Amino acid sequence: MFPYPSGKLHLGHLRVYTVSDVIARFKHMQGHEVIHPIGWDAFGLPAENAAIERGLDPRSWTLDNIARMKEQVVGMGGRWDWDREFMTCDPSFYRHTQRLFLLLYERGLAYQAESLVNYDPVDKTVLANEQVDADGRSWRSGAKVQKRQLKQWFFRITAFQEALLNDLEILSKENLWPERVISMQKNWLGKSSGARTHVDVFTTRPDTMVGVQYLALSTTHPLSQELAESSPELRRFLDAAVGLPPDSKAAFLLPGIHAINPLSTVDGMPVLLRDPLPIYVAPYVVGNYAEGTVMGVPGHDVRDHGFWKQNGGPIGIRYVIEEPSSADGFARPNSSPEDLYTRKGALTFSCGALAGQTSDDASEYIIRTLQEKGDLAQPAERWRLRDWLISRQRYWGTPIPIIHCSQCGAVPVPVEQLPVELPPLTGDQWRGVKGNPLEHVHGWVSTSCPICKKAAKRDTDTMDTFVDSSWYFLRFADPHNRTLPFSEPSVDAAMPVDIYVGGVEHAILHLLYARFISKFLATTSLWPSGGGDANRGEPFRRLITQGMVHGKTYSDPVTGRFLHPSEVDLTDPTRPVVFATSELAKLTFEKMSKSKHNGVDPRDCIDKYGADATRAHILFQAPVTEILNWDEDPIVGIHRWLNRVWRVVLQTHDLSLPIADALPSISNPAPLALDGTDGSFWSDVQSILKDISTSLGRTYTLNTAVSSLIKLTNLLSAASSPSAISPQLYHGATCALIKAMAPVTPAFAEECWEILRSARPDHGKPIHGSVFDEAWPHVDTDIGLAHTVRRQACAVQVNGKLRFVVHIPPVPIGPLHGSSEVGKARQMTDSTQDRELRDWIRENILGTAEAQEWMKKCQGKWDLKEARRVIVVRAGQTVNFVL
Repeated sequence: MFPYPSGKLHLGHLRVYTVSDVIARFKHMQGHEVIHPIGWDAFGLPAENAAIERGLDPRSWTLDNIARMKEQVVGMGGRWDWDREFMTCDPSFYRHTQRLFLLLYERGLAYQAESLVNYDPVDKTVLANEQVDADGRSWRSGAKVQKRQLKQWFFRITAFQEALLNDLEILSKENLWPERVISMQKNWLGKSSGARTHVDVFTTRPDTMVGVQYLALSTTHPLSQELAESSPELRRFLDAAVGLPPDSKAAFLLPGIHAINPLSTVDGMPVLLRDPLPIYVAPYVVGNYAEGTVMGVPGHDVRDHGFWKQNGGPIGIRYVIEEPSSADGFARPNSSPEDLYTRKGALTFSCGALAGQTSDDASEYIIRTLQEKGDLAQPAERWRLRDWLISRQRYWGTPIPIIHCSQCGAVPVPVEQLPVELPPLTGDQWRGVKGNPLEHVHGWVSTSCPICKKAAKRDTDTMDTFVDSSWYFLRFADPHNRTLPFSEPSVDAAMPVDIYVGGVEHAILHLLYARFISKFLATTSLWPSGGGDANRGEPFRRLITQGMVHGKTYSDPVTGRFLHPSEVDLTDPTRPVVFATSELAKLTFEKMSKSKHNGVDPRDCIDKYGADATRAHILFQAPVTEILNWDEDPIVGIHRWLNRVWRVVLQTHDLSLPIADALPSISNPAPLALDGTDGSFWSDVQSILKDISTSLGRTYTLNTAVSSLIKLTNLLSAASSPSAISPQLYHGATCALIKAMAPVTPAFAEECWEILRSARPDHGKPIHGSVFDEAWPHVDTDIGLAHTVRRQACAVQVNGKLRFVVHIPPVPIGPLHGSSEVGKARQMTDSTQDRELRDWIRENILGTAEAQEWMKKCQGKWDLKEARRVIVVRAGQTVNFVL
């Protein structure tokens, strides 16, 4: 997923782009033609907020941030297709976003409608439902969202809801997408099947049915009593309600049960009537009158108004009846019960086909229409998904290409006039501005109607930035096309995206919108194949969701206040002490934020240890899909590993093999006598290479790939004696190690490769070439299988006590020692042959993970390398180290 140019690379960026870079380099070495593009999701509120606060041009602010971040991205050692780079705020890109809008508009899938919308009072813009969290707060500003009745632009995503749900089956096969994301999308789509039934409600005011916002049941209603049998919470509420006064505003919201306004099935009614109505159990409802059910109309009933004010949450009150001369229908959030219009009047313009009718005429029409429908109960499906609200009352976004004419209505801007560019604004026009600045740029707003040529006005809303990111990946297939968003041949060659890497936080917003737009485009001439029948317009074949990066967070144990690291004594990092109180600070790992003082600039780590060590460390610390608790201290282990690799490379270089022997492919070392130590060594090499290939290409467990690389390094380090391993085989294994390391540590691997490929002085000029020009190491599974049976269990004793068990090749006592006493205990002497055997024993045992783990636990108390005697029993089935 391409980044928002905030101006500063954070660890989350470093992690996700390291993951994608490693996979891209690996696939390239496997022989695939790889597109690894990058661009900038450059529209958005932060740029506009900066412009308002500082009097800056948001375009200049954004371009400066892109320049800084590009420098940082290059510094992290990645390799991207910069020739495909673009930014969404460039008119050459958003002209195609506007063309996409017009395509949707032509199909009736982009429309403008009155709606009760989510309004962010801080950012002063409308939010889609998906951008409001469970607490009713804005995903961006954190402000409590308000409900307002506004005219907005929508994309009819609900027209694709069946395909969006059914085709999740494609993505769930072979775990192509994480089950968690599949589940989240299913829940958001929210399809449920059942029956629509009528709850009998008596009303003397059918004209107010457009203003119904809830139903309330009496405590004695049959449905209340029935549900209480399976709900202890409802039962306790009913029991407590007995003692409440008649005018109590107490309520119990029935979970998972909603009512549908019958007018929602009538043509010409407002779209908002399709929203499900909450059902409450309320003591104020009289059980023996009007079926024990109240049709709650807070805008025109004093009692309903008070109840909704207390229980309706942030949802505003709907006003649908006014004096005929003042029928505007706008919500009045500060209205008091004394201000309510409770008499008959005229229906407001927000009432759809009923607008302007008197209360009596509207009541007569409603009763007649519902009698004609006569559908007391019918099978029904309900969906949670709502159409995508895409208009925003902000400047820094893609302008909506619509012109409003008093005679012709909403008229699309002709394609040949695209892009509709944002007008430049000066610093004075920005500073302290409230609302949408475009409304005040009269020279830009005023235009002519494309149809009648009379004076008209541009739409001043801009598109949600998620519209840009809903199709940008398609543009990467053909980024320099001036006439079309992309050509059909280019997108057929590149789509669907084989591997898509990003955060799980995008599971609903970005990924759902991207699937919708891709499926829509598959119905057009732009991408008619949709990736084939097996793909059905899905944009991403495999999805890898990386976990968030959390930072060390210190807080006061008494007050809970987050502490800056400078307020903590870190002399002993395991016991951080608050300077001010001498108390032990509470240490946790939290999502990085300025308020928690736990942010980490990855450039500091890169400057200190190098990009490659930082990349390997961030991969090694945790599986890609899990939260990474960032701790810089263990990176020294990665640094030591790279030093060991360097020593192996130098030793391999010093083998001084003839070029003819050193450089040919060692994929098939058949000419070598692969038996004994050589065979076991090569079997281990192949086994580890297989694990690395699986981790990088199938399971994407990149932390285990780094672990396997370390294991291969240890194998080479332990077998560094030329007399123990064939020089040609050792050289080949070292080459395989460097190739396998290249995706993870590219710069370091290039340095090592240069050493391995350099010619000796007597062999002419050096042979140059990048390690990435080489093929990925071939895994010789046949040789590996042939030698796996030639390993044996070895019980390792220290001072006569069993410590651990390892599996090593058969001990070559005969060939090395020349003794026939292989069945007896042998104490190593100082003879050359015994020293060779002792070294062989140590190298093979110390090269195992079990030995390394045991010595680590000993914390330096025992070091098997310092053994005074080594006793071999039963051909190496038992080895005793005497310390």
